[in-house]
Amino acid sequence: MSPVVCKRIFCTTSALVLGLAVAHTALAQDANEQPTPAELAKLGLEGTELTPAGAIRAGNAEGTIPAWKNEPIKPPAGWQPGTYHADPFAADQVLFTITAQNYQQYADKLSPGQVAMFKTYPDYFMNIYPTRRSAVLPEYIYKAAMENAGRARIVKSDVFPNMIVAEGAVIAWAFPIPKNGPQVVMNHATRPVEPWKRLIENVTPVTASGNYEIVQSEIRYRAPYADPGNTVDNYDPTVPGSGFCYYQTALSPPKSAGQVVLAREPLSFAKQFRQAWSYSPGQRRVKRAPQIVYDNPLTLSDGLATTDQKGGFNGPNDRFEWTLVGRKEIYVPYNSYKLWAPGVDIPQMITAEGRLNQDLARYELHRVWVVEAKLREGTRHDYGRRTLYYDEDTWAVMLHDGYDRRGEMWRLWEEHGLLAYDQGIWMSFPPPVAVQYDMTAGRMLLSNIDKKVPPDYNWRVDADSYFTPAQIRRDGVR
Repeated sequence: MSPVVCKRIFCTTSALVLGLAVAHTALAQDANEQPTPAELAKLGLEGTELTPAGAIRAGNAEGTIPAWKNEPIKPPAGWQPGTYHADPFAADQVLFTITAQNYQQYADKLSPGQVAMFKTYPDYFMNIYPTRRSAVLPEYIYKAAMENAGRARIVKSDVFPNMIVAEGAVIAWAFPIPKNGPQVVMNHATRPVEPWKRLIENVTPVTASGNYEIVQSEIRYRAPYADPGNTVDNYDPTVPGSGFCYYQTALSPPKSAGQVVLAREPLSFAKQFRQAWSYSPGQRRVKRAPQIVYDNPLTLSDGLATTDQKGGFNGPNDRFEWTLVGRKEIYVPYNSYKLWAPGVDIPQMITAEGRLNQDLARYELHRVWVVEAKLREGTRHDYGRRTLYYDEDTWAVMLHDGYDRRGEMWRLWEEHGLLAYDQGIWMSFPPPVAVQYDMTAGRMLLSNIDKKVPPDYNWRVDADSYFTPAQIRRDGVR
């Protein structure tokens, strides 16, 4: 059992629960409970019980999850940097397939949202592959995580009540040995990402009849938190843009082309809120956009996702009470190189029924941290409750079960991520492919990084002057 276990609150006779936590609300719990020196000693790159990310190094008893090894993926022969990442596990075969006819045999390792998919769609299936713990990141990231452990703190914001704020962390996960939900929330916010990138993203809302229109955007992204040279002395997490800067320009279809969204996000909401602006070609002016947050519809998504779902979760977290349920084995999307392959474009990804082509999806058994988010009394959000599943090796969100305000299962979000082995980073904001199933509407939202132009990780600008409303005007969008 994990050393971070505090109290058994997540138990089912059919599920293997590997770590459990205190069942307090966000208000009642001690959000700053810290690991003991003995627990901190369990973190390490080699020979320790826990990895620097706080993951259990050993495999499971059944041998279906292997041990984590500090051995980076070897790129396949012939692969060239700057191109799409070839599948290092192309020889792996499907172990078995979960279907609507047999899913009950595997229900202890499925999320409620996944179970709902089998109940909703009789032809739905999941191909299960061998588990590959491929998330092996550069050593400087693990060094930063071990320095953050025991130093990072949850800080109360005097400006935004109930906001979860972390300080005292740089580069990597703030709380490798999390004690509660708020600490897990901040682990996701502080997960390592690419410091710079420029890419083309497609967002494709699909109707219940399978029809769709692709909305394409260029995204320019800067994440100062991830800079390798950061220290707690030279990095201020409260400054707008210290978490990320995001500049999105719609390219097509013509009715959407030219729309711009600009956001500057502090890592810590102790002093500042998200700054956001929008530009509409029809109005020809840049406007503040305070609505681009929380459950405002995700830009260009046709209302099929909320703004705070991109990347699994983003933005202010004060509208929910976050409770750490525990660590559990779940079948999740992982090592999604088949979906990432050149030539696999949107027509190949979407079936005639309007769902993701599951022949291209890869699911593996992984240990995940489970967090329940309950809508805080006196606030509003489209989701009355949400359950998030964080991969223990990356702290990326793998799955998101979304419940409506009546408590009914509504939506399932999946992140089909992979390791960009040339960057040493798990691709998760945005992932190569993400899908949201709205089971009430019978619809799907697909988002993916476009295949024609690989992401550019060498893109650089003067971020202080670039991620500004003035840059939108300089760009001369129509």
